[in-house]
Amino acid sequence: MARHEALRTPVFSGPAGWNAILSRAAPRARLEGATGCDIAIVGGGFAGLSAARRLHQIDPGLDVVILEAARIAEGGTGRNSGFMIDLPHELTSSDYAGSGESRDRQLTQLNRHAIDFAAQAVAEYAIPEGWFQRSGKINAAASAVGMAANESYARHLRDLGEAHEMLDASAMREITGTDYYRGGLYTPGAAMIQPAGYVRGFALGLERTGVRIFEQSPVLCIENGAQGWRLLTARGEVRAERVIMANNGHLESFGFQRGRLMHIMLNACMTEELSADHLRALGGHECWGATPSDPMGTTVRRIGPAQGGHRIVIRQGGYYRPRMQTSTRDLARLVRHMRQKFEARFPMLRGVRFEYCWSGHLCLSRNGVSVMRELEPGLYAACVDNGLGTTRSTLTGIGAAEMLCGLTSAVTRFFTAEAQPDRLPPHPLDTVGANAYMRWKEWRARLE
Repeated sequence: MARHEALRTPVFSGPAGWNAILSRAAPRARLEGATGCDIAIVGGGFAGLSAARRLHQIDPGLDVVILEAARIAEGGTGRNSGFMIDLPHELTSSDYAGSGESRDRQLTQLNRHAIDFAAQAVAEYAIPEGWFQRSGKINAAASAVGMAANESYARHLRDLGEAHEMLDASAMREITGTDYYRGGLYTPGAAMIQPAGYVRGFALGLERTGVRIFEQSPVLCIENGAQGWRLLTARGEVRAERVIMANNGHLESFGFQRGRLMHIMLNACMTEELSADHLRALGGHECWGATPSDPMGTTVRRIGPAQGGHRIVIRQGGYYRPRMQTSTRDLARLVRHMRQKFEARFPMLRGVRFEYCWSGHLCLSRNGVSVMRELEPGLYAACVDNGLGTTRSTLTGIGAAEMLCGLTSAVTRFFTAEAQPDRLPPHPLDTVGANAYMRWKEWRARLE
């Protein structure tokens, strides 16, 4: 018998702002007592929900249960920036280009498959249009270094034959309302989502098809035996024939890939709703999204009423935490930095307060691979999104569902051909080295 006890369960700092700005959702039941199913999914984020939908597409008769540690949209899904990016977006690169043209072309096609899958779910589940928009995104540059990174990435896109448009300072000012940026690189294929709204609508759609979702039910132990798998929570248990682990970096909490996964905490702030005077002072377009030209820079989104009000979201500052948890001190320090970044970009909004500030967790591997494979007979993983939670987690969820059902596809072939995550240096060298490296990279990208 294999038994895997969780060393830790998810802990979150600050409210998930994307969820807080929506109308309050009715709570779902916690798991109480014993139940059974065909497939149990650990995690109700992008990967878990996508896996459940793909399972239903393959075999509508499957009985599927999702166990979510928090509430839907309160975990990592409600704490990211909401970019579904189709093009290469390698966070360890200086300009997002990947490790080669062939792999980048393959990943681009897979990312577009994930975005199409999401768009189909939006239509099928009647998710509001404002929560999923195929509007493209901008790589924003504020310095000569940033401009050079955009030019380098544009050359890579030309080699790939991908559409893009270089924006000058005037065009950036027209879009963003600020003269902070010297230029930008627009790519049309990305989708911008209201991440909390999207996953809430997705979950409701799945429930209408018969999927059962239990909230606030973190899995504490999984074990297998002659009758399949048994998943234990604080108040109940699920017996399942097969299991999909869709819990990103918390895969390591159950003993898998230990010493191979990098746990990075990112932080974000969301403004109060902008007044009519603020909007006049700001100008620019109602909705846009800008990733920094250097991956260690500052991400900015402006949203409108269809996403939860006229607001600006800013995200900056990462640090390595192997326990996957942010302290109050960590968050307060980064909020101060984000205030400086915000005011540098939007001096006309200096008096606007941050209404919500939070931390989120992303999981990387040193060699940029995910973990989408069968871990043990009947136990599958859809984990390690490498900072691309919306698209990569959607893909790993699709792939795990297909593999579980015995299907082979472009998704399963891609992920099963990947190597294992590389080993990290021993602790505490991993923490000291990773944080020193990120501080240096952030200093280099300080204007971005």
